[in-house]
Amino acid sequence: MEQSPFKGAALAGTIDLGDLTVNRLGFGAMRLCGDSAWGRPRDRGHASRVLHRVVELGVNFIDTADSYGPETNESLISEALYPYPSGLVIATKGGLVRPNRRSWVEDGRPDHLRRAIEGSLQRLRLERIDLYQFHAPDPNVPFVESLGALADLQRSGKIRHIGLSNVTVDQLELARSITPIVSVQNMYNLRNRTGEDVLAACERLGIAFLPWYPLGGRRGLKALKVKQVALRRGLSHAALSLAWLLAKSPVMLPIPGTRSIEHLEENVLAAALKLEPDDFEDLQ
Repeated sequence: MEQSPFKGAALAGTIDLGDLTVNRLGFGAMRLCGDSAWGRPRDRGHASRVLHRVVELGVNFIDTADSYGPETNESLISEALYPYPSGLVIATKGGLVRPNRRSWVEDGRPDHLRRAIEGSLQRLRLERIDLYQFHAPDPNVPFVESLGALADLQRSGKIRHIGLSNVTVDQLELARSITPIVSVQNMYNLRNRTGEDVLAACERLGIAFLPWYPLGGRRGLKALKVKQVALRRGLSHAALSLAWLLAKSPVMLPIPGTRSIEHLEENVLAAALKLEPDDFEDLQ
């Protein structure tokens, strides 16, 4: 594989997901779908080149979901990268369905999750999913039933490790009473830190925390604090925001996503950044 001019994601250090070890800067593949994570990208060749560059830059953790597309994002990954490089961990999610472009509807029924797992295995060309994340609790299905179905699928060999997404601390603790949990994926970024209590629980338990929407969108990147520190350090706003997340907690595993190879490379530069105490305090 082509040698990268960058040191790569390995400079962020590593983190454990159960018995798996990955570099602590991942890639969220959702944006490689069409707009609003709906449909295929206009240029599938470009999406493939982005994914190859992800691997070249030392990123060995890719996050996806069956609802991205829907049922498109996982196929893009396997079309581009299968047979997968040694050490690459592909995490996917189930439990949300997409009736239309604007809708994300929870479906935590055990039968749905069993069908979702089979579909993800087929699209990713895998016999077992290394990390399967319950995408969101379903208010119409008891949480223990959803997690119980995933635990059964883990025992049958379809899932290696189980993670959660969009959960509270109480839901995390309840899930852990049913089956081991190795990760939590909740929204978290410089502007939105409502998941602070879940992050603290993950730190206490030694569980990886995957912040989705890690850059906080355009508003997050244009925040005055970010602008000021980025200008002082001569950094891109995105790299600075990711460096802050990495410095915030040792269990943090950011998964920024992009369609742009240029932005991907800028993001990976964050792995090598060490914030000065003043920089970190100014962003608090």
